[in-house]
Amino acid sequence: MDDTAARILRESKTIAVVGLSRHPAKAAHSVPAAMQAAGFRVIPVNPTADELLGERVYRSLSDIPDEVDVVNVFRPSPEAAGVAREAVRIGAKALWLQQDIVSPEARAIAEEAGLTYVEDQCMAVVRAINGIRK
Repeated sequence: MDDTAARILRESKTIAVVGLSRHPAKAAHSVPAAMQAAGFRVIPVNPTADELLGERVYRSLSDIPDEVDVVNVFRPSPEAAGVAREAVRIGAKALWLQQDIVSPEARAIAEEAGLTYVEDQCMAVVRAINGIRK
């Protein structure tokens, strides 16, 4: 397991989830729900919902008034670079692309700005394997 991924979770409390789904059967809903159940604060980012997981939903990362530790991405790989740019703009400390999402451009943007970067890994799996709770 990637030590960087576990370190991000140990050092983070607030996770903004870009693409959090309103459909409970989708990983883009169940993974953030599992992170919330483990004690993380999950801030949903979804342009078509008002409330998810009992939290106010924001249309974009830049609409979030609070500090974000890590941005978790549940969007197709071609959208990852744009999310990376927005994560840099809001001052996030890390960018995490979920399992099956890979973007060399997002990696370059994040790393150039000093964000810790993970791609193609499931946040909930890393959390469970490492027993990380808040």
